[in-house]
Amino acid sequence: MQNHAAMTNPPPLLAIETLEQSFGGVMALAGISFQTSANRIQAIIGPNGAGKTTLFNVLCGFYQPAAGSLRFNGQELRGLPPHRIAALGIARTFQNLQLFFNMTVLENVMVGCHLRAKTGLLAAALRLSSVRHEEQQLREWASEALELCGLSGQSERLAGALPYGLMKRVEMARALAAKPQLLLLDEPAAGLNDTETMALRDLIMRIRASGVTVLLVEHHMPLVMSVSDRLLVLDYGSVLAEGTPAEIQADPRVIAAYLGGAVQYAV
Repeated sequence: MQNHAAMTNPPPLLAIETLEQSFGGVMALAGISFQTSANRIQAIIGPNGAGKTTLFNVLCGFYQPAAGSLRFNGQELRGLPPHRIAALGIARTFQNLQLFFNMTVLENVMVGCHLRAKTGLLAAALRLSSVRHEEQQLREWASEALELCGLSGQSERLAGALPYGLMKRVEMARALAAKPQLLLLDEPAAGLNDTETMALRDLIMRIRASGVTVLLVEHHMPLVMSVSDRLLVLDYGSVLAEGTPAEIQADPRVIAAYLGGAVQYAV
């Protein structure tokens, strides 16, 4: 007989327990615990220096935490190198663009598929039929990511020739080309104007609709409040609050530490 509770309460996609990370005696993450379910947009907000990007770097394996547990689909991530974590289904973007500006948009996005490639160096050198088939598959995945990000018409342009807002979409498309289950977006609205930010809102919603869970670090509060299912608020490396957008906007601790006043955003 199947366990009814297990059927109605599936395990979280990402579960973090008492995570700690320090640099030179400064505690960047002080016992953080939270969970993220599949098909959710979860935002992480807080003042500069709160530990948001450090958390992303730990999740991706760039930093190894001093203590705590990170489980993705039930598998412990602590101790795994970045390429192993990426292969498990976690992809990310960065605050600062990490594009190859002298390559085309399509070529940039195809770089994101490399973890899915299976052919070896010898097969590639001999240009075997399996290599050609795989290259076509990777090109199709990259094209799908470009279409999702509204970049199909830009595929043959040099990435460095694009407007800044489109460059940020190229980086998102490259992350999506890796076929992740969890996408970490690190301040995707930084440097965008209001029109571009609203277009980004629609894109994030489409990404979630495509079956990808989103973990979002962002300072643009109207964007955060309009797309997020839940928010995690960090302050000095600790969890200050967690809840729905409406609950976070009404929390006096969050208002005092970060929002700066009882401002209501559309939810």
